[in-house]
Amino acid sequence: MNIKRVMIVGTMIVAISFGGTAWGKPALNASPVAKWSATSVADKDDLLKALNQSSDVELYDALYDGKSLMDIAEENGGNIAGVIDLQVSQLTEQLNQRLASGSITRQQYTAQKAELKEIVTQSVMTSFG
Repeated sequence: MNIKRVMIVGTMIVAISFGGTAWGKPALNASPVAKWSATSVADKDDLLKALNQSSDVELYDALYDGKSLMDIAEENGGNIAGVIDLQVSQLTEQLNQRLASGSITRQQYTAQKAELKEIVTQSVMTSFG
């Protein structure tokens, strides 16, 4: 499998999952067929709002074309700081849930939380083109 395609699809899954589900919750339904909708979801999706994108398809196309989230935000008058804050907030919630469930230790939680902003900032600037 093409590593570029894996990275693009992985990025898209992350982007879509930030729109309404937490990392620990299912982002897809049990249907064996993926359903892509071209309808506007910007009013429901904080990530799309921050990137100033009108739909998940528009975001997917930009990511597939090799653009980073930063590129997308800059080209569309989006708010890159908002994208970073949103992702850090949602990943922090994931860590909180993992700590509460006992799947990570307090030490792991502290170490991972300390790195979140840097990792998210780097990932937002990375394109896979």
